[in-house]
Amino acid sequence: MVDLDWSALWLSLKVAGWATAINLVLGVGFGALLARRRFPGHELLDTVFTLPMVLPPTVLGYYLLVLIGSKGPLGAWLESSFGINLVFTWQAAVIAAAVASFPLVFKPARAAFEDVDGQLEQAARTLGVSELALFFRVTLPLAWRGILAGLLLSFARAMGEFGATIMVAGSIPGRTQTLSIAIYEAVQAGNDGRANALVLLSSLVCISVLLLAARLVGRRQEGARNVA
Repeated sequence: MVDLDWSALWLSLKVAGWATAINLVLGVGFGALLARRRFPGHELLDTVFTLPMVLPPTVLGYYLLVLIGSKGPLGAWLESSFGINLVFTWQAAVIAAAVASFPLVFKPARAAFEDVDGQLEQAARTLGVSELALFFRVTLPLAWRGILAGLLLSFARAMGEFGATIMVAGSIPGRTQTLSIAIYEAVQAGNDGRANALVLLSSLVCISVLLLAARLVGRRQEGARNVA
């Protein structure tokens, strides 16, 4: 009988959930901004937002450690102003997962907003709809399927985040030890039974999310063909 520590699964789900919620706000917001506005540094900003997708996870983790560590600009300010130390907490794991999975929301969101028919938005403007109402009543409903697919991919990526997380959050059982870190620890300890069970559990969760994302993308493409 394999003794599974379910706290690692629940922590991974909590971290992935919070990271996805953060990316819902930031990824959709910046995706809409870059899809609708052109300004100096536009493509540079797009490159910076996409960078976590190609950077080695340990490099990403190092950057975060420099930023939120006790000697980093953000970390030192939080500690001196509010007494908050983010390093080696589950909140640090959320930050790492959110940054690592951010491009998976940002890129689909930008593409989805760029695919929205501008004539429909212009028609709404002629009816006196404000820009804020236009975004929530016209643009967002037309782009939601692509955004949702990106959010699901982001959730799956956050569930499996390892390199950046272990650098800023460590591996404290019951506190910062996510599912991917628990798998690593089990392999290092030679506990193959536990490692296999955790790998299977993690794979089932991620496969379910990816299948749902693929289903949503397929429906979006089918809808686009029907409109055409």
